[in-house]
Amino acid sequence: MTTHKLSLITLACLTAFNAISAEQTDLEHITVYQKQNQVVLNSGLATKSDMSLMETPAPIVVVDQELINSQGVDNLQDLTRNISGVTQAGNNYGIGDNLVIRGLGANYTYDGMYGGAGLGNTFNPTRSLTNVEAVEVLKGPATGLYGMGSAGGVINLIEKKPQFTEQHNVQAEIGQWNTYSLSIDSTNAITENLAYRVNAKTARSDGYRDLKDDRDEIYGALKYVFNDRQNIMISAAYIKDAIAVDSIGHPIRIYNAQSVNGKTAGQVTGDDLVNDPTSAGLQLSDAQRQQLANSLAANDGLTPYKFGHRGIISPMAKDNEGEELRFKLTHNYYLTDDLFLNQQLQYRNYESSFSRQTGAYNYVYWNRRGVINADPRAPLVVDDVLYPFAARRQEFRQVQADEKSWQYFADLRYDFSLGDIENEFLINANYEDRDIRFTQYSIWDKDYILKDKNGDVAYQGSLPYILDIRTPVWSDGQFSDYDPLKTSNYSKKVQAWGLGLQHVAYINDTFTTRIGVAYNEITQKYEHLGIDARYRASAAAATPEASTSDNGLTYNLGATYKPTDDLSIFINHSKGRTAYSVLGSVKGNEADRDDAQSLSTDLGIRVKAFDDQLLASLVVFDTARTNLEYSNPAYDDTKPDPSIPKNYFDGEEKTRGVELDLNAYLNDQWKVNINGVYQDARDQKNPNVSTFAARQKGVPYVTASSWLTYSAQWFELAQPLKLSAGVKYVDDRSTNASSFGIPDGYVPSYTIYDAALSYNTDKWGLQLNLNNLFNKVYYSKAMFLGGMPGEERNAKLTLSYKL
Repeated sequence: MTTHKLSLITLACLTAFNAISAEQTDLEHITVYQKQNQVVLNSGLATKSDMSLMETPAPIVVVDQELINSQGVDNLQDLTRNISGVTQAGNNYGIGDNLVIRGLGANYTYDGMYGGAGLGNTFNPTRSLTNVEAVEVLKGPATGLYGMGSAGGVINLIEKKPQFTEQHNVQAEIGQWNTYSLSIDSTNAITENLAYRVNAKTARSDGYRDLKDDRDEIYGALKYVFNDRQNIMISAAYIKDAIAVDSIGHPIRIYNAQSVNGKTAGQVTGDDLVNDPTSAGLQLSDAQRQQLANSLAANDGLTPYKFGHRGIISPMAKDNEGEELRFKLTHNYYLTDDLFLNQQLQYRNYESSFSRQTGAYNYVYWNRRGVINADPRAPLVVDDVLYPFAARRQEFRQVQADEKSWQYFADLRYDFSLGDIENEFLINANYEDRDIRFTQYSIWDKDYILKDKNGDVAYQGSLPYILDIRTPVWSDGQFSDYDPLKTSNYSKKVQAWGLGLQHVAYINDTFTTRIGVAYNEITQKYEHLGIDARYRASAAAATPEASTSDNGLTYNLGATYKPTDDLSIFINHSKGRTAYSVLGSVKGNEADRDDAQSLSTDLGIRVKAFDDQLLASLVVFDTARTNLEYSNPAYDDTKPDPSIPKNYFDGEEKTRGVELDLNAYLNDQWKVNINGVYQDARDQKNPNVSTFAARQKGVPYVTASSWLTYSAQWFELAQPLKLSAGVKYVDDRSTNASSFGIPDGYVPSYTIYDAALSYNTDKWGLQLNLNNLFNKVYYSKAMFLGGMPGEERNAKLTLSYKL
């Protein structure tokens, strides 16, 4: 145990004090995390103290800057290959970092402070790694240490800090699809007590399948050291980007085998595609039914229809234009050698706007609710001509969103000894205020008809049909030309505060125990500001602000047993709390209800080897988001009965599995990273539906990845040449769309291989990254009703120079 254990948030805000002269300090300080040799062995994400991972009773994965750089990774989504249990969420519409941990939601933080949430397809930026030097992930609830928590855990991005040693770096990148970027990173001491850091980058790309990505970002920080006990840091970040939205990818054609006695699309004939006997559904001629059967491929209704390199993105779709501004003030103060205070205050504002399609619903054959091919969810026939590849029920949504948040954290930690036991006692307090403003407009094709109470048509979509999604002819004009309806318009406030206590005990270098408890309160306020009466007359008028709140205790219990320096076993059980729906409406004070909770139990083993050059962990886990709401089918709105509850609150989303993570610097030549997970993520929210206990969308059973680097003196070069190779495997992912007629739909598994070659001198650096070496055709994400095509074989060249 180190003499002074600093909280992770503190450590992330401290700069390299060892650059300060001995006259200024007589304390031993450490940087973001302490390294022994090359492998990161310390982290404080779970406890807010610089704790050895061999002693930490919680599942944590750390990705350091060297691994990030060797893979040429510049965004958070691509980094997930190095973290077991972190995957892309299903149904994210291609917008932002919708990541899940163990199939459940994730918190995003910068040095422990709120960095945006994965709230569906809104308020969700794509986070770059421009100003990030390491990423740490804590699996499971954080017991109030980081404010409102998600059930899956915390993804913490550790930002670069001012240094008192002069460093200046310029970097340029070029790649395929007209990809290029230029960045500069500069830090130095201004005076003996004041240091700065400025990090800026501009990047452009036409993107694979014309998925453009433009980004400008600048980060600045000033660090002032009063003395050896106290310092402050002021930091700011501004990011402006425009990222193309592909909410469809390659869609799955909607053919329902259950409607044809289980026959797959490869087995069915025109005679099998019978008409509805009551004539309620679309009636097709014999020739049309055969035409429909001839259009089917063997995997229709199961896997995405392959469109090659083409996308199905209308010119009316607009990039997700995001703008983020963050200011943060950090204060670190040693009141005594054993009493330490860290405070952080942050303001964050994120605005985004985009227009997107909601899907390419290509209906082929479906017996929906007892009616075969009921309009509009049926094949398209116009003037007695069948269009088997037509897209029906097209919708475009235009969204404007703005989220402002204030957050304050205070952590007071006292280190003391009792006999042979070293102790840490932490008091932490937090306050968070999010103010959300959201507006949405929608337009539809001709299938969308709304009628008033008299049965008269109040609204009908005016978008022309897409007659063939393989070669679409897009609508002319602008979004506003098609009589958009305002379908959503609200203001939402979420406020939360908490107070926590935590005790960590180090007993005879063998046992470590952790007991944490926190009290949290979450208040949600919702004001409906009025929508178009044609869309929903009952909700057209604005309504007064309504509120609901909940409070309660969360806890964390953990223990580690370390029989030797190179082996430890830990157990952890934790309970967390989060707002049940940050974007959901509140009907009134009578809607008060318990917020969603999260529970996790972990049993893990960690092993060190090769003189602390290897660290591996294996964790068995059971994690769930609990207390979820679902409706009671026995409740009758027309005849309310006080004895019959309208809703139940015991639904849950549960994931069980086992995780492996290994990092090793075996010697000066060989370095390796390996991780993998088996996880069974199930939606157990509503026992009244047929999909109860179905697999969570987009969450594979198995993912595995490795990255190997070999360094050697080749070709008589002055410095070693590094050759890296990686492999990534992702199992199939369910699309689970029973309500759209493809209950068996899935995105296939894939394996891809990557490589990198790099050479560095004291001043220059040159690196070539080659991704998808064998040009594998695969789907990188599971979308709403299909899959997002992964990039074809591509290359990126990076040149850096240290001034």
